[in-house]
Amino acid sequence: MARSDQTSTSQPAAGRAAHTYAAIDLGTNNCRLLVAQPDGDGFQVIDAFSRIVRLGEGLVATNRLADPAMGRTIEALRVCADKVRRSGASRVRAVATEACRRAENGDDFVARAFQESGIQLEIIETQEEARLALTGCAPLYDPPDGDDSYALLFDIGGGSTQVTWLRLDEPLAGCAHPDFTVLGSVSLPCGVVTLSEKFEAVENAQGEVSLDAYVAVCDHVSELLEPFEREFDIATHVAAGRVQMVGASGTVTTITGVLLDLPRYNRARVDGHALTFDEIIQGRNQLMALNRSGRAAHPCIGPQRADLVIAGCAVLHAICDAWPVGRLRVADRGLREGILHGLMRDADREAALAG
Repeated sequence: MARSDQTSTSQPAAGRAAHTYAAIDLGTNNCRLLVAQPDGDGFQVIDAFSRIVRLGEGLVATNRLADPAMGRTIEALRVCADKVRRSGASRVRAVATEACRRAENGDDFVARAFQESGIQLEIIETQEEARLALTGCAPLYDPPDGDDSYALLFDIGGGSTQVTWLRLDEPLAGCAHPDFTVLGSVSLPCGVVTLSEKFEAVENAQGEVSLDAYVAVCDHVSELLEPFEREFDIATHVAAGRVQMVGASGTVTTITGVLLDLPRYNRARVDGHALTFDEIIQGRNQLMALNRSGRAAHPCIGPQRADLVIAGCAVLHAICDAWPVGRLRVADRGLREGILHGLMRDADREAALAG
């Protein structure tokens, strides 16, 4: 199951319409798949899969991927491979991010994953990760209001947090959403898995949140954000009302599901939803008032994420304090959508060259 530029070339080059596409995003905590067919400038999802695999479990202490974590992940990749085969997808790209980047045995795992699942993973650098997430989330930004329009995109992952600073430009011809120029991006070594392992005292033995430990996590993340703020003086643009914000992470989507009181998580209700910072505080406080068993029982959290979501809240808290935009747009999208758009553009370029 190879990457798009290694897949079948037996089909005639007829642009994006000639193919079915598949995108796999393997992060520190989750393995996610989307299979889609073109629909105008976008796509229609025909199959999807998501499983919490905790590939980065123990990585902070050992700098290696653990055997149980690799086993869980390969099982998930086998499910992805089966879905890709059954869909007939001819253009496939599978990327791995922070856990594989950091681990001493990341390359060995990629080789093993290909041998045992047939999925050829590509370990991408932080700049490529940010670019793909931005491509996937760009439709959530409003058109710019004047020449000085900016945007922040953040993605709180399992092993890292990506922050991208953008200038918003007028939409290109035939495109509904703004064009953009990336002014800067950073990958911070703070994700929900790594922070939960680094700050073990965020919860006590009863699974209740320790406010002192929570504040310590917030302070730690704030320190990591400071160099990026100093470099681009983002807070000045925020104070002038020139900045939009989009948050792409399980933390933000979870808070949204809690605030909407969903009986079970519903992507259609969450993706694109606008949250004020006051609402974010309200949702965070609801989560922090629950102990771990209460969070595990919540239909928008579940037992596999109950011990991680508070660390995510601390990262979100630090981001909102650093850049008090006052409102953000929620993105239940990111790398996979960016991969799909890229694969379809590649198919169009190939068809144009062949024509």
